[in-house]
This record gives sequence, C-alpha cells and structure tokens, in this order.
Amino acid sequence: MTSVAELKVKIFADSADYDTVVRMAKNPLIKGFTTNPSLMRKAGVNVDYEAFARNILAAVPDRPVSFEVFADDFTGMVEQARTIASWGSNVFVKIPVTDSKGQSTQDLVRVLSRTGVILNVTAIFTLDQVHAVAAALNPETPAIVSVFAGRIADTGIDPAPHMQMCKWLLRCRPKAQLLWASTRELLNIFQADECGCDIVTVPPEILGKLDLVGKDLAEYSRETVLEFYRNATGLTISSA
Repeated sequence: MTSVAELKVKIFADSADYDTVVRMAKNPLIKGFTTNPSLMRKAGVNVDYEAFARNILAAVPDRPVSFEVFADDFTGMVEQARTIASWGSNVFVKIPVTDSKGQSTQDLVRVLSRTGVILNVTAIFTLDQVHAVAAALNPETPAIVSVFAGRIADTGIDPAPHMQMCKWLLRCRPKAQLLWASTRELLNIFQADECGCDIVTVPPEILGKLDLVGKDLAEYSRETVLEFYRNATGLTISSA
C-alpha cells in the first residue's frame, strides 16, 4: 500500500480545539486546517470568534486555515467574509453554498471572489452546486470547493464517482481545489487521492489511526484476539 506521505492529496485537520490544532501543527503530514461553527461549539467556542481565530492563526501561521461566516443573510455574509479575510493572508473564508432556506449564494461568491477574497465554498453535495460555484469563482483567485463526500456516502451513494465528476467540473478553474469533506474512515484519504481530490479534511480521531497504515494484518488479527482475551478476564460460564 502507498504510504500517506506519498499521496498527492493534502491532508487538512478538521478541528476547532486549540490544543488539538497546536498538536496537529507539529505533524508535517498536516498541510492545513479547517473549522466550522459545529466544531467550535463542540470545542466550547461560543463568544469571541475573532479571538479564537487569531489564537489559531498564531499557532498556524504557515498553512491555510478556514473560518466560516455565521450570518444567514447575504449582506451579513459579505460583511463577515471581508472581516474574516482581514485576519490573515493564509485565511480561507468559508461560505455555505446556500443559506438555511436553500437560496444559492452564487452571486455573493462571485462578488467576493472577484474582489480577491479567498473562499472555501462549503456544504456542497450536488453536481449542480459544483457547476454553479465553478461559474461564480474568479479564475485568478484561489479557492476551495468542499464537497461533503462522507455525508453523501451516508445516503448510500458511492462518493468516489461523484467526486471524480466534481473534479472534472472544476477543470476550468485551475486555482480552485477540490476538497473531500466529512471523512468517515482512514480509507477515505486514499479514495480522495484516487479521485484526484486536492484536499481531504480529516478529524483528529481518524488522524490518530495513521500509524495503522501498512500494518501487517496477521499481526493486527493476533492483537485483536489478545484484546478480546484481556477484556474477557473475570468472565465465567456456569456449567449445566
């Protein structure tokens, strides 16, 4: 099996926990970081967004970091996007592909991208959404297009062919990187690489399994049996 270090896809850690980000930043395999409001709430960040973001940026000054707007109206999204973009040259501003009512953000993506704001358009599921985002992005402005492959897989659909088509739809936007989002298992990193994705976001609990890549399966089998044996200590079976 190809080692993780040999893959073309870039691994981004998906976390809003400061200590976790600091620890992950020491790993040369981690090429960037993404956050979102759900991860922030999980990490207990619910008041001073800018202070949180600037702490993260101080810990990770040399790699891309994505921070998401939280407004649900387009005017508020644009204002927040410009503010967030001002926090650092390595900041990608996450804009959801629609608002909470399902109204496309294509027009504001167009405005922001054409004025040089580096975007991470997120919560994308459909090919139509990828097509619309590609049409809106400025070819000269870097961007990330985040397709939620893991959640697509949750619906029973194989995300790999879907992601390959997404990559094809972005062929006219060479500065737009395709991101495999909502990773569910370590295998997804290799699938993302095979699909031609530029980035895959991986949560810390899955990154913790990187040492398993290439592990001898016979030895893994023995270790599993040993684990079961140890956990059975103290159990008895009554005789008939």
